[in-house]
Amino acid sequence: MSPRSPIATGVLYATIAALAFGVTTPLVARAGRDVGAFTTAALLYGGAAATALLLRLFSKATVARLRRADVPRVVAVALVGGAIAPTLLAWGLQRAGATIGALLLNLEAVFTVLLARAFFREPIGHRVAIAVAAMVAGGVALTLEAASWASWGAVGVAAVAAATLAWAADNTLTRPLAERDPLDVVAAKGGLGCVFTTFAALVAGEPRPSVAAVAALVACGATGYGLSLRFYLLAQRRVGAGRTGSVFALAPFVGAALAFLLGDRAAGPWTAVAATLFGAGVWLHVSERHGHRHRHEAIDHDHAHRHDDGHHAHTHDPPVTGEHSHPHHHDEAEHDHEHAPDIHHGHRH
Repeated sequence: MSPRSPIATGVLYATIAALAFGVTTPLVARAGRDVGAFTTAALLYGGAAATALLLRLFSKATVARLRRADVPRVVAVALVGGAIAPTLLAWGLQRAGATIGALLLNLEAVFTVLLARAFFREPIGHRVAIAVAAMVAGGVALTLEAASWASWGAVGVAAVAAATLAWAADNTLTRPLAERDPLDVVAAKGGLGCVFTTFAALVAGEPRPSVAAVAALVACGATGYGLSLRFYLLAQRRVGAGRTGSVFALAPFVGAALAFLLGDRAAGPWTAVAATLFGAGVWLHVSERHGHRHRHEAIDHDHAHRHDDGHHAHTHDPPVTGEHSHPHHHDEAEHDHEHAPDIHHGHRH
């Protein structure tokens, strides 16, 4: 497959995002054991915001920055994905356990694919449908194994499931922001999410966490909620919300595997089944080829783009290479090529 394949590149970014997020779930369960749910969420997204701001010091923005018109969407994203979802997760993990909590995160992929289909008309062909089914089945296989020995509470399970729905809504709300600078989005979402949950923690009278808990949760936030979100946005830019969310279903498997290694339980036969199903799901995504004749309406917009992607033939003086952003015009066009459900390919199927 060509290294410039938008689908393969997007799947790679989504996989990195899943790995970064997945490893933090059992660590958050341990570090937040004696910490309030609002405080845990505040530290996680505080770490994410701090990471984005630190990376900004060493990198130059080459794509579109956040604008005033984005503020309502950013606030909604911060409230749903940066405050409500992590609070539900932290509260649920304390009652459902690290392994069960990690496994339940599989629901996010299902909700995200369905919402992407409903709001962005992203196609779900046979290949993607089979990939989603395989990855969900992998989560079921792990759940079957864990349910036979784990002590888990129904209320905690419901809270984690609600967190996945909130994050799926967050993924849907975030999709239009994927064309903005990822560091801006992470900093804004993380910063506002931290403010919201810190205020809630103070109102609720949650106790102050220990220095060790603060350090651990901030580090988890930097990795699993900062760097992970950055790669998630890069993936959404290339393959859309649904496919990114489906590949992100690797995260629960990663979290469950780490929980096993940390002593929650040794891996059993269902784990091998789950690994096979997850591997099949990722392979189906990476090897997906989607191309047909389609039509583009004339449009003026501003987003991150390259000049070797078949859609941006305008010139610069002096010439510009690599990914960059500026207002530009597209004439009406009709052609046939491989593509993914990105900003230029929201057509019906």
